[in-house]
Amino acid sequence: MNAQGKSPIDLKQAVKRLDSLPAMPVIAQKLLALKLDTDQDEQQMLLLIAQDPLISARIIGLANSPLVAASRKISTVKDASLLLGLKRVQSVATGLAIMSKMHQSVGRLNFHALWEHNMGIAFAMLAIVRAMPVKKRPNDDLTFLAGMLHDVGYSVLAHLDVERSDELQTRMATEPDRLALSIEREVVELTHDELGAELARHWNLPEEIISAIRFHHDIQKSDPELPLARIINLAEKLLPSFGFNELIDTTLTADDWNALGIDPQNAEEITEQVAEQAEQASQFASSFS
Repeated sequence: MNAQGKSPIDLKQAVKRLDSLPAMPVIAQKLLALKLDTDQDEQQMLLLIAQDPLISARIIGLANSPLVAASRKISTVKDASLLLGLKRVQSVATGLAIMSKMHQSVGRLNFHALWEHNMGIAFAMLAIVRAMPVKKRPNDDLTFLAGMLHDVGYSVLAHLDVERSDELQTRMATEPDRLALSIEREVVELTHDELGAELARHWNLPEEIISAIRFHHDIQKSDPELPLARIINLAEKLLPSFGFNELIDTTLTADDWNALGIDPQNAEEITEQVAEQAEQASQFASSFS
């Protein structure tokens, strides 16, 4: 029984009920359905984004941020799409739509901190991907979306069971020297990586995204052909507790680099690039707090 004398929610059963999980925002569904291989698809994407002033503002803000270093002031989503690329804009807009939907969660979950963390990891991952051999690199846009959504499971828990979400956030704050996953396993029967993967599966997201969310803390179980989980794992090790109070095992080995085809001798330079990307992403995210 919980403090109110109620039986705790059975999360394993809850995630099996379609009405328990949040519905994907309509705009995200429509954006993901676009192949962007025709002028009509491009126009449809721009129209969809234009219908949401918040997403439009953030896309334009990203195009004008130090992350992109545009040579001129960008004032329209169309200009932003020319600068960033259609696929990147599609990925960013989809991630923004989803994260805005999850912002409706209540309780002690610090959504802005989670948003900042996810954004920082997403851009840090791009720095890691650039260091990988071309033949090993995952799609840039899937990489960004995976980073944006990798910790969405924390929001899922707040949506399904705000009381246990609050307990988890409180204990993560009051037990800062304990690994977050260790605390989670004591509080809930499904951890955020499992909950996030269930949501991604419910939303019919690509298998690469589902796998990345599910295994970013358990890379030994991830598919070697789907490297996004490893990239997230490495980014989080390089950016411990970035923006969000989540203690993870930050032990780095040569295998973390070698598995991605990166020479460990380049680790220091890449780490600096990752930190720079994440800090700029943090400033961008903070501008929308």
